[in-house]
Amino acid sequence: METEQGTVRIDSWIWSVRLTKTRALAATACRGGHVRLNGERAKAAQPVKPGDEVRLRQAGRERIVVVKRLVRKRVGAPVAAECYVDNSPPPPAREEVVVAGVRDRGTGRPTKRDRRELDQLRGH
Repeated sequence: METEQGTVRIDSWIWSVRLTKTRALAATACRGGHVRLNGERAKAAQPVKPGDEVRLRQAGRERIVVVKRLVRKRVGAPVAAECYVDNSPPPPAREEVVVAGVRDRGTGRPTKRDRRELDQLRGH
């Protein structure tokens, strides 16, 4: 699984170590400017080598990883975790979801007035 050559394409490496679900998503992230290699915007075919810092922005969060090992093919999660050092900040805490408009069981459908009150509560 480890390559004999000194470099691998960045989109292939991001997909191989399971930072994205598909290689197409990795290439799209590169094209969209969401991937940075050593501080510079990376193209999909740009080579990555051990010691490089890769920053990937996805789902409103930035992943910062340092390449330890190169892999060309997709590997399992335990092996993938050994291929990089994760320096990402911890994900933000999930906010508690407030349940608005809980109705008593058996009261039937909400009336028009009830629906307007629910919409007002939700901020619509």
